[in-house]
Amino acid sequence: MTRLLLSTANKYQTKNYYENEATMKRVMLIAGGTLGGLGAVLAITPPQLSSTSSLTGAGTAAATPKTSTPKPAATQTPKAASGVFSGPSVYVNYGNVQVQITVSNGRITNAVALQAPSGRNDRFTQMAIPILKQQTLAAQSDQIQGASGASYTSYGWFKSLQGALAKAGL
Repeated sequence: MTRLLLSTANKYQTKNYYENEATMKRVMLIAGGTLGGLGAVLAITPPQLSSTSSLTGAGTAAATPKTSTPKPAATQTPKAASGVFSGPSVYVNYGNVQVQITVSNGRITNAVALQAPSGRNDRFTQMAIPILKQQTLAAQSDQIQGASGASYTSYGWFKSLQGALAKAGL
């Protein structure tokens, strides 16, 4: 009777051992997959399109409040810029992006891509350029959101637009 109980107990211990081993394998696969997926997402995070964000040494966004005393308004009015201004050609992973803006009385009236990625990514470029143009005209600055699915083209547009705005004095 005792021998029967011991053999039954050993059988259950052996079964639990294999179940635990299978469970551990699953846990390791899930943990490895999660870490691998997280690494992939972090590796291909689109660039930030805001020129006002800063990073601390640890890599987190700095949240430092700025305190300043209000300054009196300037008595001179800025000279309204007019003309056509081209930004620099910016290389992104799929080609060059260059923006040209038309400014009339200090307002952006048109934005055109002089250069844009083509080839295998042409469909993304064709989708993104009208969106980026619309955002530029609506914002009247470089504070655009970018086009979903075309983050590299959006970044190139943003950097070239900054250069064109600087030439225009805006």
